[in-house]
Amino acid sequence: MNKKELRLVLSEGEGYRIEFKESLSNIDKEFVAFANSSGGKIFIGISDEKEIKGVHITNKLKSQIQDIANNCQPAIKILFEEFGNILIIEVREGEDKPYKSSSGFYIRVGPNSQKLSRNEIIDFIKSEGKIKFDELTNQEFDYNLHFDHKKYENFLRLAGIPNILNTSATLINLGVAEKPGSKLIFNNTGILFFAKNLNDIYRHTMITCALYKGNEKVNILDRKDFNEDIVSNINDSMNFLKKHIPVRYEMTGSPKRKEIPEIPYDAFREAIINSIAHRDYFEQGSNVMVEMFDNRIEISNFGGLPKGLKPEDFGKKSILRNPNIADLLHRIKYVEKMGTGINKIKRLLKNAGLPKPKFEFTSFFTVIFRRTKKDIAVKTVEKTVEKTVEKILSLIMNNPKITQKELMDKINLTRRGIEWNLKKLKDEGRILRIGPAKGGYWKVLKK
Repeated sequence: MNKKELRLVLSEGEGYRIEFKESLSNIDKEFVAFANSSGGKIFIGISDEKEIKGVHITNKLKSQIQDIANNCQPAIKILFEEFGNILIIEVREGEDKPYKSSSGFYIRVGPNSQKLSRNEIIDFIKSEGKIKFDELTNQEFDYNLHFDHKKYENFLRLAGIPNILNTSATLINLGVAEKPGSKLIFNNTGILFFAKNLNDIYRHTMITCALYKGNEKVNILDRKDFNEDIVSNINDSMNFLKKHIPVRYEMTGSPKRKEIPEIPYDAFREAIINSIAHRDYFEQGSNVMVEMFDNRIEISNFGGLPKGLKPEDFGKKSILRNPNIADLLHRIKYVEKMGTGINKIKRLLKNAGLPKPKFEFTSFFTVIFRRTKKDIAVKTVEKTVEKTVEKILSLIMNNPKITQKELMDKINLTRRGIEWNLKKLKDEGRILRIGPAKGGYWKVLKK
């Protein structure tokens, strides 16, 4: 610190990383606020009005301040700097948040240290990754009512675990349940893997897959929501993609042709598994999304990069947001738990001669696969529309009084998708509505 720097600090005044104090009163509050935020400096001997009052700096004073920092929970690291009769205390951003003073938890908001409410403390701890969703138990999950033995046996088979212990003991060894008394209590990992139907417990754990016409989220041609269990959700999402991804065939000289999809299936699989393993399950307003457009395919999840992972380390280092989920996926060889998934996606696309994937991480994490063969993408959409049209015409011919709701149920399309196809058929002169919406019927015309 020099005179010029001090003049600048005084001219700017207190801020997010600067605090002025005349005494040590409530200084532990400022310590934890800076440690819980981005760090900062406390200038002892300067008033709130930016007037230099000065302080008598002694080893005893420094020792007293150090004791205050050590008595925070956990202890806070500080550094001292002197400039004349001003003592400057530097507080680094903490590595073991949250920090607590004798009067509570604080964070820095602008030039003030703000005390956190109960709910704010909970949200703060969640955001710092101190509470893991996959480790929390849920008393609502009833072993006798909700547990699926077939899914459990399938997991053991995939993991190569012999089914020699009783079920309770194996589940406890897997880290997905505990038995403090007579009742077996499951954590969220156990629920996500072994629930008969996740909709009975959680609605926000689903994967939503959608096929759009064009490059915008306007016309939905096909949509499915999968929320059975983690393994089934992965497999069902892959089947949705395979249903709509164009495939070409190469003759290999053997009776079996080689199937080459537009984009390697394994790249999609890695992206879907990554989204499931790393999503923030505390956010209940957002699903994992698999969205197909003419020019791209996006796979996204809420959560962004895990806390502590810097953008420059992306693809080089790995931090597990849901370590229990990752562990079980590793047991069935769905992941390697070494942070190799991102590089595997890049390698698969490179080997296929395709453009590099694009990764976006804000509050969401998104993998974007670019589709360069636009004609193939368009043909895929046209093929899907053609099949849907054929189904609609067939159903109308068999039952001219069929309702839109019945068409939705039989074709598995949204109401908007049915309405779009019916309008298209009417505009093309292939069907005619006779009578009112209620009580009328459809007539199929010659093409």
